[in-house]
Amino acid sequence: MTDTRKVVRYIRVSTPEQNTARQNKDNKIPFIDVCSGSVAFRDRKDGERLIKNVGGIREVHVHSIDRLGRNTIDILNTIQLLTKHGVNVISEKEGLRTLLNDGTENPTAKMLVGILGTLAEFELTRIKERQAEGIAKAKARGVYKTNGGNRSKETKTKFLSKKKNALCLKELKRGASVRRAAKFAGISKITATKVRNYMLEG
Repeated sequence: MTDTRKVVRYIRVSTPEQNTARQNKDNKIPFIDVCSGSVAFRDRKDGERLIKNVGGIREVHVHSIDRLGRNTIDILNTIQLLTKHGVNVISEKEGLRTLLNDGTENPTAKMLVGILGTLAEFELTRIKERQAEGIAKAKARGVYKTNGGNRSKETKTKFLSKKKNALCLKELKRGASVRRAAKFAGISKITATKVRNYMLEG
């Protein structure tokens, strides 16, 4: 049976002046985002569109694996999501294919994804360490306040148990972007980002 799913190319450039045609010489169906690399894949216009259409896609070609997210954690989540739906991620710079021709998972790619997972955990630990260091320095300077200095710090459980935050968490777990989950729950994007960060912590 012929696989009728599409072969597409995902391109991210920082400015409209950058040449996207050079990255798509083979004329695959393009998904193009013009945005900073610091924006999460799901929060990009065409990144979100690609995820929505994942069921009709067979292969996603990228120039480099770093196009698929803002950091190691985001890249890992993007690859896992696409592979889970049977989409072969092909990164030309690294020579990476996540699936073999018979549709089974590529052992080499699986090993790389495992390494990315380890790096993601390390990255998350470093983020927490930097946050703790920042708080410690702020306290030493006498400029750190917890909730205005009038209340005890809100716990993770209490924060996520709030009705709107719980709705946001539910949407994020369903695969919604931070922007969409925030809109659905009726909260700010900053609050939704905090919900997502707690979710990633597990």
